[in-house]
Amino acid sequence: MPNGFQVLKRKSSVAPALLERLRAVPVANISDSMRRMAAAGSALRPLHREGVLCGPALTVRTRPGDNLMLHMALNLAQEGDVLVVDADGDLTNAITGERMLAYCVAKKFAGVVIYGAVRDYGWIRRQDLPVYACGVTHRGPYKDGPGEINVPVSLGRMVVHPGDAIVGDEDGLVCVPMAGAEAVCAAAEQKFKKETETFGEIGKKDNDAAGYKAKLLRLGCTFEE
Repeated sequence: MPNGFQVLKRKSSVAPALLERLRAVPVANISDSMRRMAAAGSALRPLHREGVLCGPALTVRTRPGDNLMLHMALNLAQEGDVLVVDADGDLTNAITGERMLAYCVAKKFAGVVIYGAVRDYGWIRRQDLPVYACGVTHRGPYKDGPGEINVPVSLGRMVVHPGDAIVGDEDGLVCVPMAGAEAVCAAAEQKFKKETETFGEIGKKDNDAAGYKAKLLRLGCTFEE
């Protein structure tokens, strides 16, 4: 089977119990717990009405402007899956629209991520199905291929493997790799807990003026006397 045009099976995915824990944590805390190195960039934005995205990735790599492999992926995805489509960030043609997304709702998929464009935004923004994309265009897709299913894909600088956890909220998306997902989740939960406990203290103390001044001095900053 030639590379670049193949359908593979997803071998494993993040455990459902761990996904539920990740769902309860803000994406910002998850990102911070991964050294802020895992991000799909600001281009991928939520287009749906509301709701958190969380589920295992079923990945699709497609030629820009072509959704043939996404149609095949719809038949392979299971309830709770996140369809993650790498369309190279191209905005010339929409990769999906309301008909395919309505199918995702009916099949109870967790959400859809398109590193490219979508259409039927008026319908999408009225739905709770999480949909993330780089842009909107009325121009529809072609269905000629090639493409691949269940291979590593890249959303900007963020690499996603089949089965990785995809978590999204109003701030954007993050991919939590299966390897190390438990440690990332535990660290994010701890950070979220600490921030929640200390939120009420904001404004009651100074903003660590001495600490920030000391750091600035170490970095070579000068202060006018």
